[in-house]
Amino acid sequence: MLSVFILVPFAGSLIAIFFPSDQRGAISWFAGAIALVCFLVTAGLYPYVASGGVLHYRIDWVPELGLNFTLRMDGFAWLFSALITAIGVLVVLYARYYMAEEDPVPRFFALFLAFMGSMLGVVLSGNLILLAVFWELTSIVSFLLIGYWHHNAHARDGARMALTITGTGGLAMFVGLIIIGKIVGSYELDAVLASGDAIRNHPLYGTVLVLVLLGALTKSAQFPFHFWLPHAMAAPTPVSAYLHSATMVKAGVFLLVRFWPVMAGTEAWFWIVGLAGLTTLLLGAYFAIFQQDLKGLLAYSTISHLGLITVLLSLGSPLAAVAAVFHIVNHATFKASLFMAAGIIDHESGTRDIRRLGGLFHFMPITATLAMVASAAMAGVPLLNGFLSKEMFFAEAIETHLVNPLDTVTPYVATIAGMFAVTYSLRFIHGVFFGRPPADLPRKPHEPPRWMRAPLDFLVLACLVVGIIPAQTIGPFLHTAVLSVLREGTPDYSLSVWHGWNIPLIMSFVALSGGIGLYFLMRSYLATAVEGPPVFRLLQGQRIFERVLVTLSWKWARWLEQRLGTRRLQPQMRLLVFLALAAGASPLLLGNFELPPLVIRGIDPAFALLWAIGIACAIGSAYQAKFHRLASLVLLGGAGLVTCITFVWLSAPDLAVTQLLVEIVTTVLILLGLRWLPKRIEEPVAAEDISIRVRLRRLRDLLLAIGAGGGMMLIAYTVMTRPIPETIASYFLERAYREGGGTNVVNVILVDFRGFDTLGEIAVLCIVALTVFALLLRFRPQSDSLEAPEQQKVQNAFDDDHPDRAAGDSVAEYLFIPAVIMRWMFPVTGMLAAFLFLRGHDLPGGGFAAGIAMSIGFILQYMSGGTRWVEERLRIHPLRWMSIGLLVATATGVGSWFFGYPFLTSHAQYASLPVVGKFPLASAILFDLGVFSLVLGATVLILIALAHQSVRAPRAHAKAARSDKEAVR
Repeated sequence: MLSVFILVPFAGSLIAIFFPSDQRGAISWFAGAIALVCFLVTAGLYPYVASGGVLHYRIDWVPELGLNFTLRMDGFAWLFSALITAIGVLVVLYARYYMAEEDPVPRFFALFLAFMGSMLGVVLSGNLILLAVFWELTSIVSFLLIGYWHHNAHARDGARMALTITGTGGLAMFVGLIIIGKIVGSYELDAVLASGDAIRNHPLYGTVLVLVLLGALTKSAQFPFHFWLPHAMAAPTPVSAYLHSATMVKAGVFLLVRFWPVMAGTEAWFWIVGLAGLTTLLLGAYFAIFQQDLKGLLAYSTISHLGLITVLLSLGSPLAAVAAVFHIVNHATFKASLFMAAGIIDHESGTRDIRRLGGLFHFMPITATLAMVASAAMAGVPLLNGFLSKEMFFAEAIETHLVNPLDTVTPYVATIAGMFAVTYSLRFIHGVFFGRPPADLPRKPHEPPRWMRAPLDFLVLACLVVGIIPAQTIGPFLHTAVLSVLREGTPDYSLSVWHGWNIPLIMSFVALSGGIGLYFLMRSYLATAVEGPPVFRLLQGQRIFERVLVTLSWKWARWLEQRLGTRRLQPQMRLLVFLALAAGASPLLLGNFELPPLVIRGIDPAFALLWAIGIACAIGSAYQAKFHRLASLVLLGGAGLVTCITFVWLSAPDLAVTQLLVEIVTTVLILLGLRWLPKRIEEPVAAEDISIRVRLRRLRDLLLAIGAGGGMMLIAYTVMTRPIPETIASYFLERAYREGGGTNVVNVILVDFRGFDTLGEIAVLCIVALTVFALLLRFRPQSDSLEAPEQQKVQNAFDDDHPDRAAGDSVAEYLFIPAVIMRWMFPVTGMLAAFLFLRGHDLPGGGFAAGIAMSIGFILQYMSGGTRWVEERLRIHPLRWMSIGLLVATATGVGSWFFGYPFLTSHAQYASLPVVGKFPLASAILFDLGVFSLVLGATVLILIALAHQSVRAPRAHAKAARSDKEAVR
């Protein structure tokens, strides 16, 4: 059942994006049904976790590396899942009426469901690596949700800021989780939670603590990373109500609670978490007082309450952990209701500016009453849920945990922050719903539709019921969650409304009366204030963030660009080769590297002659590059051909076939793009200095080439002559046929033993092809940038003499090759591709070689008939080939799960046909089919882009982009 939590929301997200934009009701019902199904499944699992059980669902991914798709639900994960799904249902209902007619609603609900699935993945992850994956996925999807109104500059800036801060913290956390896995010896969460002493006593505990806390504190907007949350308010209000009450910002405190048993209780934990929490608690409450925007006020109050939870978790007390979990639930209910109330006010009056609002109780009394109750819960008024967890916070604040200044100051900071909370809550109530009725609002205020207000009704009712009878309502669920975290260390606690006259109650009265008095003292100032006092403006992290961005992206980047940047390709390639050479040489120079003795056992004259030809081609290519690029390319192909023959000579026919096919395709593709290479830029210098500079430049390039080539030769020689009795080659030779079902060891390694690597490589190939196409789509060179302008003049003259010739006609006529021969080669290359594909598991060939071979057939068609002729007769659709290939390869790996095997586990057996007889058949051939499809699509996509560029006259550039896109479609 746990797989439903992951599959259903993401599947719903994929389906939702295809809904028509005008079907608002249908898409809302669909998204609501998805969220409701997840909630019902959560509710159905409660009896099992309530008895102390832990649900597990595991799919082996790469078990040798500890990477498994493990889902784990205990009482704490169940409580968070219930919050995520229940509030998700309410937000979907609310968004149905909030979103405007012109908004792309299918995109909104698709992103919403994807975020729900990502957040459920975070709380249900039973593997640390899986947790990190879903963690980063929440950052990415929240970026898209915050920037949903991408036409708004504030939304774009807020989304970018949120992604930068939370994404960076997530990467730091990922490193910390990897170190935890190495300390424990497993990435499984059950093993980690059972290894608290090993983690706390390890020398790397401090490093792990800082890295993990960076992820938690950035996600939960703790000081000094708090500034991204207010800017995220540019998102639609349903997004704010969901992300900033029960999901996004709660992920950080969820992580703190989850790792509390194994990382808390040390002095480092107390100081780092406590200092960040206390600062956030106080500053967030203070800044909330001065906000003029309703959502801004709620954003800073959210920051403050998250700081409260963080302070509780820093204390190291089991009772404080209970209070933290309790306040997580309480805050989710009253903060979601307040965001919805703010959205209703904005939706029905046209503004969220408190200075323009007032007296709305006369226009929307029901909404006003609900918002006032939720605000009172936020302020900690008795008989509401916020009061109970605040009392628990005060009770823990006055206890002594560690004798240091931070522990001493905690009760005072808690009381002041409570007073500020009353002040900003009272400002929300009094400034919006009382006073003079507004006169200049964009719209006349009125009550919202009944079902738009229904989620608000439910949440406020929950605040009241929990506040009055907590033990009978939230008590069992809270105990289940706390028991799963603290286990045998779970303390005795009481959720009674009345605990008698004690210090926490006195602190509450001080905060309540002080907050009321502070509001009325500052009321006139708050009516016109924009920000807090100047001394606190220095603490606004946004300024620091913007200065860092300006320094990195403007000052330092411009400085590097001025000194290292150039529009010429050669200096960039020279720098890249130099850095690669330095990176490869540094470990050899700094380590204890010893070169094996050189042993010459005789030289075959034929092989030496072959390499002499290859060396001559390489030197000639380098020499001709200055005078004639076409001749240089031909000689370069000759060197590649010598490499192919070398592979055959050294008994590597599979590599030879692949190298030969790649040489053909790359040579033709470079040939198509050769025409558009820019002219060489020669700086004006004295004639006597030219020869010296040219010689120095060539000497520099020669030294780099010798260093790079010599380094590769050194590595190859060292690897092939190392005295190891058994190499990895023997492992694959022994198991290729027995376990992979194929005698072509190279192909078996690629599609079976290292199929996971190959899947990643073809995904990279897909990204590269799309990037190249996108760059060439925007590349519109002018005639003065060509290598040989006189060739362009000849081309233009030819076009003028042949007005009937369309751009993209045959290239074959210039090569003096009959076009019909090239066209007849298409079925031949198709048969060759099929032959290479079918024999690839046992003989030289395979999906990659077959895909390259098939692309050669398309290249010949472009050369014979031109772009227009080909695209009028052949429907290529390279994007479909690429997507189908990636899906088939991935589906092959997923298919092994249905038989209880790890991802990409292949199965081989013999099949029999009446005439053919027995022949080997492996499931890896389906994976190879995906490789073939993606390689073909990627190669043809680049071919289309280059072909359209190469045959296009400069006069046709205005229509270029449209023709390229139509060709791909």
